[in-house]
Amino acid sequence: MQREQWGSRFGFIMAAAGSAVGLGNIWKFPYLAGSEGGGAFLLLYLVIMVTIGVSVMMAEIAIGRAAKLNPVGAFKVVGGRRWIPVGVLGLVTSIVLLSFYSVVGGWTIAYLLKTFTGAIGSGSAEVLAGQFGDLVGSPLEPIIYHGLFMVLTILIVLLGVTSGIERSVKALMPLLFLLLLVLVIRSVTLPGAWEGVEYFLMPDLSQVNMGMVQAALGQAFFSLSLGMGAMITYGSYLPGDTNIRSSSIWVISLDFLVAFLAGLLVLPAVFAFSMDPGAGPGLTFITLPAVFGAMPLGMVFQAVFFAMLLIAALTSSISLLAIPVAYFSETFGIGRKPASLGVGLVIFAIGVPCSLSLGIWGNVVFFGMSFFDFLSYLVDKFFLPIGGILTALCAGWAAYGKVSRELENQGELPFAYLGLWRVVVRFIAPLAIIWVMIAGFAS
Repeated sequence: MQREQWGSRFGFIMAAAGSAVGLGNIWKFPYLAGSEGGGAFLLLYLVIMVTIGVSVMMAEIAIGRAAKLNPVGAFKVVGGRRWIPVGVLGLVTSIVLLSFYSVVGGWTIAYLLKTFTGAIGSGSAEVLAGQFGDLVGSPLEPIIYHGLFMVLTILIVLLGVTSGIERSVKALMPLLFLLLLVLVIRSVTLPGAWEGVEYFLMPDLSQVNMGMVQAALGQAFFSLSLGMGAMITYGSYLPGDTNIRSSSIWVISLDFLVAFLAGLLVLPAVFAFSMDPGAGPGLTFITLPAVFGAMPLGMVFQAVFFAMLLIAALTSSISLLAIPVAYFSETFGIGRKPASLGVGLVIFAIGVPCSLSLGIWGNVVFFGMSFFDFLSYLVDKFFLPIGGILTALCAGWAAYGKVSRELENQGELPFAYLGLWRVVVRFIAPLAIIWVMIAGFAS
């Protein structure tokens, strides 16, 4: 059976950018920027994205296109059997990450629907915090929304690469940018918003510390879907005449642009209403609804915001599900539809205790953490960085010949740039990630 390919370069870039653009950009980036120093964090994040981020993304896409297989098969083909565990790690990471990511995606559906019904409206941050606590602590309601989110994800993936994933992201990504721009314009024109703009755009380099570096590097990997095999999977469907370097730069640029615009949306609005920019994860589901409730036509803008957040979550979740679906389809000959349904149900099942751990199973702890926080900790602190390190080492050493041929591709990558890329993936990226991991555990 002939393997599917992306119908166009634009379709691939939208799909890869959609994989990168997700809750990490709109939910996580603004509160990290708010709590980690604003402009200094933004500058550090940009530097990491255009150096380590671009290089590792090029490596993952090249590995995928060279092998034209899922991550497990790809590492076996380009690096040999001893590199198979790296692909298995990516497979496990995608399943674990999507299990709790889908729970948060479900919250987004809940807030979108509750905005339309008026159940989430104006009120103080304390009232909204109570409403959020009631939602996540409920034994049934968040599981229903988690299930709805997984159904949407499964439906898109089972339709295939071109008919499902590519067609959906071609519509969803431009819509996401349109909604985001509308919200940014409203945010920066609020009275008192300029203080937030300055905080976000004017870097104070005296604030840079190891914790900020760790947060920026971790956010880059989380946001770009690196270290989990998503770009390897998407790269495996990439035609041979597509320039990997320019495509990677486009994906990185779009991902950074969404994070940048999300910061311009959230932080000026938060400053305009004298809220706490470092409010943490609650910034999206508690602080922002309070801000929307205090502005004219706030419920309209709140609905637009959660619609945009849902789109961002879906474009990432379909890439996460595509990884294990590709593996089971190619390894065991299972059709895409049964593979999508089977894997999706397993991920939904893992997500159920994740959701319950924030409520009635809150007393069940793993190393002092709830099940939700434990899985998030494993992914952020171990799976993603280790996957990124090993991917870089494989591309830069064991599979350098095959990967470099994909990158050169009839002179598409200049020799000098190839040499710089090799230095980054062989030395700079692995050492930087190891350094930040060790510093993170020591702090």
